[in-house]
Amino acid sequence: MSRITKAVFPVAGLGTRFLPATKAMPKELLPIIDKPIVQFAVEEAIAAGITELVFVTGRNKRAIGDHFDANLELEMQLAAKGKHEIREMVRNIVPEGVSCIFVRQAEPLGLGHAVLCAAPAVGNQPFAVLLADDLMKGVRLPTQDLVEAYDRSPRNLLCVNEVAREEVSKYGIVVPGAQDLGDQVAVAGLIEKPSADKAPSLLASFGRYVFEPEIFGILRTLTPGTGGEIQLADAIDILAKEGKVAALKCSATRYDCGDKFGYLSAIVDHAADHPDYRDAFFTLVRERLAAHDEQQGARTAAH
Repeated sequence: MSRITKAVFPVAGLGTRFLPATKAMPKELLPIIDKPIVQFAVEEAIAAGITELVFVTGRNKRAIGDHFDANLELEMQLAAKGKHEIREMVRNIVPEGVSCIFVRQAEPLGLGHAVLCAAPAVGNQPFAVLLADDLMKGVRLPTQDLVEAYDRSPRNLLCVNEVAREEVSKYGIVVPGAQDLGDQVAVAGLIEKPSADKAPSLLASFGRYVFEPEIFGILRTLTPGTGGEIQLADAIDILAKEGKVAALKCSATRYDCGDKFGYLSAIVDHAADHPDYRDAFFTLVRERLAAHDEQQGARTAAH
């Protein structure tokens, strides 16, 4: 059995929901206080024992490579100014023993196509996929749970959690299987963004996966699906119908950082845990809300 040492990061998206901020800057480099979104996903993968990081990039995404590359001039300037702690932080964004590979997705043909672009770098090995837009926060993060679950019982794995019925149309929703898999959920199918009345369950698949390399063969055969793109969900559905997919419920908190409110929520919650800014941040929020309510009250009284 092969251990999972490779992770794929599809980061070629255009980030249109964050325009104009993402006109020149990749959405994956939008910061949560002082750390880019994509770095959270990379750190999650490394903590799970991943040593080979495969980034599937697109046009105008060179800054992602620059972020994970060495910057000797910056390191020298920080050292000269005595900022040794910051210098070590910068030079260890990618720790020793971890390598980065960058693959270009020439056309925006969908998530499934982006994963397929990583096939030459992954080879005939199992691998993880992390969507940086789904930022995870918790004592245990899903990639570690997925990798450990794969070690115990090798199969394709999804990270899932229950969502409200009115939310199912935003996600790939699991068709639960009848097989008893203990702490895992058997997956008999995956339906992409069903209407609330047609959802087979409330279990939504989020942006963490473990796949066996057979998924590449399926992706090569797919024709464009929803939105004219090669959908990863369609390949998962085929594997699930063959009894080759299971799901793990995620205990971490997920933030959809591809959505403006989800991104704002992530900033607020990370600020709440920040050792330097927590107290000052909550004081600021209380003061601003009180001032806003006072202004609203004054405007109402004036009318």
